[in-house]
Amino acid sequence: MLQENGERKTSPHMEHATGHLSAVSDTKMKFEDVLAELDDFGGYQMMMIALLFIPRIALPCHFLLNNFMAAEPDHHCDIGGLDDGEVFRNLTQDQRLKVSIPAQEDGTLSSCKMFTEPQFHLLLNSSNTTEITAVPCQRGWVYDKSTFASTIATEWDLVCDMKGMNKATATFFFIGVMFGAVLFGALSDRFGRKSMLLLSYVLSISFGFASAFSKSYLMFSILRFFTGLGLTGISIITYVLSIEWVGIENRAFIGVLGSMSWSLGNMLLAGFAYLVNEWRFLVIVITSPLGLAVLTWWWLPESARWLLVNGKVKRAHRYLMKCGSFNNKTESASKIKLQTLANIVTVDDQNKKYTYLDLVRTANMRKRVALTGILWCGVATTYYGISLDITSFGLNIYLTHFIYAVIEVPAKILVYLSLNKIGRRKTQVGTLILTGVCIAINIIVPKDMWYFRTTVAVLGKGMSEASFTAVFLYTTELYPTVVRQNGLGFCSFAARLGVSVAPLIILLEDVWKLLPQVIICSVSITTGLLALLLPETHNELLPETIEDVEQTRKSSISPSAQEKSDSPLKPLTNNVIEKC
Repeated sequence: MLQENGERKTSPHMEHATGHLSAVSDTKMKFEDVLAELDDFGGYQMMMIALLFIPRIALPCHFLLNNFMAAEPDHHCDIGGLDDGEVFRNLTQDQRLKVSIPAQEDGTLSSCKMFTEPQFHLLLNSSNTTEITAVPCQRGWVYDKSTFASTIATEWDLVCDMKGMNKATATFFFIGVMFGAVLFGALSDRFGRKSMLLLSYVLSISFGFASAFSKSYLMFSILRFFTGLGLTGISIITYVLSIEWVGIENRAFIGVLGSMSWSLGNMLLAGFAYLVNEWRFLVIVITSPLGLAVLTWWWLPESARWLLVNGKVKRAHRYLMKCGSFNNKTESASKIKLQTLANIVTVDDQNKKYTYLDLVRTANMRKRVALTGILWCGVATTYYGISLDITSFGLNIYLTHFIYAVIEVPAKILVYLSLNKIGRRKTQVGTLILTGVCIAINIIVPKDMWYFRTTVAVLGKGMSEASFTAVFLYTTELYPTVVRQNGLGFCSFAARLGVSVAPLIILLEDVWKLLPQVIICSVSITTGLLALLLPETHNELLPETIEDVEQTRKSSISPSAQEKSDSPLKPLTNNVIEKC
């Protein structure tokens, strides 16, 4: 529209749409300001989250695979060598077992012992078999195949004296996860999120499929180690990439939504294992989704935050233009100039390659590293400690696994509401302390009140899962962009230490039946109290550099996010000023 003097008149609506960018074009903007102009939670972000959902579904399938792949079905010694003639052959199968295998104190037949010769007198009097000499199985074992057609335990006879080697396969896998957390944390901060995610896909697929064709226990253990190493990259990179592309007010939702992929994958694992009860084919089935993930990788963006922090302004600009176009914000995107993006983040040396040493060079970073490391270790120890010690529902293994997965969903919905309502720190502290309280209740309550104990145990498991969901988001917001993957890699490493310790704690029940519960309860409550020493990150800008963490500044939300927050539909009550 033109005025009478020939000048173009700008409508109030156009002034509002372009005013923010023009007002700050000559000053340093925050990345959140740019995202807000392009819609920080639009179709572009939802497309990315949907694509990342595919590989994340495979994570619980592999992390919890040992529940089915390494299952130890009912078994007994092969008694074929005891056949001494017509008398033995004329016995029923139950009678043959009775005269060949000693009974245990509870009346069940031994899984690992046999007699050197048939004891026919036991058919008349089986009151005492302890005085009869029994030896370890001489000709291998016979396995019940009604539930599992084959597992690694039946494949390589990892039972009885070899039972520890069966359990060790999970240890080898999680050692790979530990090393992968360190490796991909460093590599993705140095070379970018997207390229390292592709490397994770390739490693996971290659070693995952290869493990299904293992010819020996040693070969299988080595391949599982490298499978765990590759899968860790998927775990930490997909989470950080999704968080770095959304605005402040949507980070909690994205964090919880991403964790729902774990619950979905957990449920699917029960179905896959039920339909495919041969361990080699099961490994192939649960690894297959990663093939689809490779195909969809081409549509994933690189983290624009990471690109800007590392001085790759042109690439960041290109991805932001795609974001604006996809979200129908083409006009706003066209007003974002390269110089404007170059001023968003100030780094003293954009060619600097950050390493794990940068996590501990400064005082505030050292404090965050120490506290988050303890936090992750405590959360993992508590979660897996409860999972290994929780009372069974008395159902078959598939249904029990499915129910445990379903229980996680309401816990995550509740934690999402809590993260936005009371903040990250209080949610983290509250879930851990409540977990400890549930364990303490079950220590005190008599065992004959099993209805009540089971309810409390399930509640405790839900709270421990909620604490795991919260810690991913909380930690991502605590570390600056330049070392965020390094920080999350270190924390994931600390968590796997907790995973390794949890089974050892359970073994302490031989010392005192309640000792494992006392230890896990203490770890949960102590870790929750230590989390109080960390800063709140709710409605705070993500720190971009280490200087953001070390310097005292006003922790406020970005101007564009503030405009959204000021609407009657989204009032902000926690916009506080505190140190980073």
